[in-house]
Amino acid sequence: MASLKSKVFIGLMRNRHFFKGRLQKETMGWDVQSVLKFRASCERGAERFGKLPKGIQIKPEVINMVTSEWIAPANARADKLIFYVHGGGYISGSCNDHRNIVSKIALQTGMTNLLYEYGLAPENPYPAALNDSVKIYEAVLEKGYKPKNIIIMGESAGGGLCLATLLALRDKKIPLPKAAVAIQPWTDLSCSGASYKTKNSVSLAPHNCWNVFSHYYTGKNDVNSPYISPVAGDLSGLPPIFISAGEADELFDDSKSFYEKAKKAGNDITFKPGKDMIHCYPLLSPFFPEAMEAMNEIVTFVHKHVLN
Repeated sequence: MASLKSKVFIGLMRNRHFFKGRLQKETMGWDVQSVLKFRASCERGAERFGKLPKGIQIKPEVINMVTSEWIAPANARADKLIFYVHGGGYISGSCNDHRNIVSKIALQTGMTNLLYEYGLAPENPYPAALNDSVKIYEAVLEKGYKPKNIIIMGESAGGGLCLATLLALRDKKIPLPKAAVAIQPWTDLSCSGASYKTKNSVSLAPHNCWNVFSHYYTGKNDVNSPYISPVAGDLSGLPPIFISAGEADELFDDSKSFYEKAKKAGNDITFKPGKDMIHCYPLLSPFFPEAMEAMNEIVTFVHKHVLN
């Protein structure tokens, strides 16, 4: 049964449109301006909630022409790394609007995180984000990080890109990271899972947004390419993967389907569904107990694979 704190927090989030004078949550338009407006709102949200936790060090760097930040607690081990792939529907997301989230992960894991700004649609559709992710990962290896000491992690679209990056690295025969964490990953950009319909009324995302995001990111490419929709690919030969997914979200079936297919392919994969939980709820730790528990499970998985 969901905790009282989670019910209150999620209720406020789900009904936040009332505070803006609207009777129902917004619907995402197909025009470019609607997409750019969404991106701007994400950046404004970061300004309101972007206070960094104490004890975090930020080191900006441009890596292979990609704006990046090394985010680390003071006691981080120099040889361990979380390679963080931000979310945002492939049309938004930056160091600015994810710095606070990644800082909390850095503190809780005690590890350095690398956050980078891959190319965003509509200006930079597929394969820009994937190409940037692969080249930044290669740059990390060139800097001396060993694959056995790297966790690749991402949320939402970043979770899907995290998994697509694994497929691309495997196919290019580039050494894979030790393990992966995907939080509510977007793995099917055809948006064909049942939860896109059954969870639409309780999801926090604007109506129609996933279809719009997919349209601008995919462009003229095949939406069922495994590098766009990783659930459509050959999932054999991947490192251990941890997937967390709130059940009250349109992307829930994306997580479940990827887990089932990856498990069948013989991978070591863990799936943690959150009953009544919303999009990427572990990242809302410490606001309610379920988020704290889910984040603790992620930290335990990370430590098991790179610290033990």
